[in-house]
Amino acid sequence: MVELKEDERLDYLLAENLRIIQSPSVFSFSLDAVLLANFASIPKRKGKIIDLCSGNGVIPLMLSNRTSVPITGVEIQERLFEMANRSIEYNKLGNQISMIHGDIKDMPARFGNDKFDAVTCNPPYFSKGEKEKINSNEHYAIARHELLCTLEDVVKAVGLLLKQGGKASFVHRPGRGVDLLTLMREYRIEPKRIRFVYPNKHKEANTVLVEGIKDGSPDLKVLQPLIVYNEDNSYGNEVHEMLYGKDL
Repeated sequence: MVELKEDERLDYLLAENLRIIQSPSVFSFSLDAVLLANFASIPKRKGKIIDLCSGNGVIPLMLSNRTSVPITGVEIQERLFEMANRSIEYNKLGNQISMIHGDIKDMPARFGNDKFDAVTCNPPYFSKGEKEKINSNEHYAIARHELLCTLEDVVKAVGLLLKQGGKASFVHRPGRGVDLLTLMREYRIEPKRIRFVYPNKHKEANTVLVEGIKDGSPDLKVLQPLIVYNEDNSYGNEVHEMLYGKDL
């Protein structure tokens, strides 16, 4: 059994056969987290992974299905950190996944530089100056807006934590894509793969996935576009498989 608080619920991560604690008033993961967890290149049997801006731990949970290496999640909001820990305990993954309640900017000092083989991050998308209205809910405001960390803070921390030759994967909005790519190069993460995600084939991309290699050589590959919804508003085959697993 798992202890659920206030309006929390226990949702399925169907493709991974796991459960996760969510709350509509505190935090519920979005499709972006699923896309990033499936996009990221991670070590399978040797190495270490760290996920920054972990929220309720959805990305570490999803990654655990693809690897046996230790995974560390970092979340600054105590309530989300605590939710993630209970989900990890419920799924009996405490031997593989550990959560840290802390600021990502402090992680290089905590762990030292060049310590991780892979880093994943789903950072806040909106800068303080953007017109997008800041959510009155503190939990969502911190998760979505650069109130406690900027995009540069994120990329700088990733660049320091990542081993030479290690891989960093990000999900963001296309409108911040140039900012992200510029910062990656500034902090020695050479962009190697980029994929644009479209709600449907008639709309502009609303999400971008980027992977880079620490001190890698320049050679950016633009992958095939990912279309989320079919004409009838059902999930496309690739996204359906990410969410529900392969059909038998």
